[in-house]
Amino acid sequence: MRHDRDWSNSSSGERRRGGELHKARYKRGWSGNSSWNISRAHSTSSRYHLGHVDIVAVKKGCSVNHQIIEVRELLYKILNCYMHCRRLIMDPDSFKDYAKEMAEYITNYLENIRDRKVLPTVEPGYMKPLLPSEAPQTPEQWQDIMADVERIIMPGVTHWHSPKFHAYFPTAQSYPSILADMLSGAIACIGFTWASIKNIHPACTELEVIVLDWLGKMLNLPKEFLACSGGKGGGVIQGTASEATLVALLGAKAKKIQQVKEQHPDWTENEIISKLVAYCSCQAHSSVERAGLLGGVKFRQLEVDEKYKLRGDTFAEAIRKDREQGFIPFYAVATLGTTVNCAFDRLDEMGIVANREGIWLHVDAAYAGSSFICPEFRYLMKGIELADSFNFNPHKWMLVNFDCSAMWLKDPTYVINAFNVDPLYLKHDMQGSAPDYRHWQIPLGRRFRSLKLWFVLRLYGVENLQKFIRSHVAQAHEFEALVLSDPRFEIVGEVLMGLVCFRLKGSNELNEALLKRINGAGNIHLVPSKIKDTYFLRLAVCSRFSESKDIQYSWKEIKLRANEILEEQSLSK
Repeated sequence: MRHDRDWSNSSSGERRRGGELHKARYKRGWSGNSSWNISRAHSTSSRYHLGHVDIVAVKKGCSVNHQIIEVRELLYKILNCYMHCRRLIMDPDSFKDYAKEMAEYITNYLENIRDRKVLPTVEPGYMKPLLPSEAPQTPEQWQDIMADVERIIMPGVTHWHSPKFHAYFPTAQSYPSILADMLSGAIACIGFTWASIKNIHPACTELEVIVLDWLGKMLNLPKEFLACSGGKGGGVIQGTASEATLVALLGAKAKKIQQVKEQHPDWTENEIISKLVAYCSCQAHSSVERAGLLGGVKFRQLEVDEKYKLRGDTFAEAIRKDREQGFIPFYAVATLGTTVNCAFDRLDEMGIVANREGIWLHVDAAYAGSSFICPEFRYLMKGIELADSFNFNPHKWMLVNFDCSAMWLKDPTYVINAFNVDPLYLKHDMQGSAPDYRHWQIPLGRRFRSLKLWFVLRLYGVENLQKFIRSHVAQAHEFEALVLSDPRFEIVGEVLMGLVCFRLKGSNELNEALLKRINGAGNIHLVPSKIKDTYFLRLAVCSRFSESKDIQYSWKEIKLRANEILEEQSLSK
């Protein structure tokens, strides 16, 4: 591309008037010491400024034509310098080259992730001496940035997608989802409404409605949850299950306040709120309790049975006691697949009680919900027709990158009422014709998250997603069998999904020492949990790259560290 220009033909450039050189005012600038401007100083001489240097062309003793030639050469140099700096900023061709390079880096990273230590060995604050104290004033080279990714960033990364990572629950990832996120970033919409003001972005809303109906059908959700049923129900993509739990709670709160005001018009809203009470299992995720704190209501954490399930009779008894004390039960969370040990509350029993008592029942299936695309696991969601809202995270176990938390409501009216703030600048002509998702969530803005769900569903298909879920469950059962084959170990709870809870037979201190030894070696990564003062280790099958050989490797590592601990214990006696 040529960047030079014939300035003599420019009407805004050089002009000759009565034998004098006139210069129209130019201004260009960028960060750093290369900023410049050219301006006419006075009629008998021309002064030009390049950075902090003054260049003066004086008419006396120098022909006008000669002045023009000198100025033209100067302008060429300045323009070339300016265009060089512009070339340092990414243009379309550079973007395509760098995108190809990034794709190569990503695939190399993921396909060779087994070769990396699963845990970083850096200390807190490791990055500060490796980076400047201020942002660069001028553009830096792409190659330098990519070199710093490997030199500075990767040493501090925990590799969640390594087959040796068994902590928490999975966080999903796949190539189709990564590509969709690229497109979402390119479109860069703020899709809070169908119109996104003046019909700019209906696709963001409509695709979300459609793919959540697809997904709801894959789970075999009751038709009342689906937009295609023609009723009030429908789905929405939240950022996390924590948000979904809070949104449902605030909808339930708004509904109950309205109901109580109709019965007791003399009660103030603050009086009603002070009496509201919600319920969950003592094994529910911490975000459930947090939703109560954010919603300003009391939460009762109820005891579970011997299989760590919250039962209907326990739920009913808690409601009875609270009503006797003047409280107003309004909301309950049934957890399908607890974080502690993947236990399943008895949704069918809780649903009967909640419906009878006029309580909003929300289902938190953040991890295990993905398994319900497989018919053989749907017995665990028995009673779903009794729930008011249902949520699970495709970004955990369904190959969709974070963040993508699918939520369905039978009747979103009360959620919409709870969040409906509608200033004039957000109104549009199509209100009521499609969901305004800004009224279904905490924030106003929202990314085009349905794209990655759409890409994954289309490029994998339901059958391959089912195979993926089943492979993780099979690997969990393989690990369970290995644990049971060693009489020194025991299983804690049932193995129903891709999580195995186990421990060395003996004290909690022994198992704490084992976990410390395992994680200290850095070859695999586990986290612990505790139920009723019993400390145990959790092994979750997390990576989409995980195979039988990885389960065998992890078991050998666990046995090796157990042997070390037990031998040391024996020698110390």
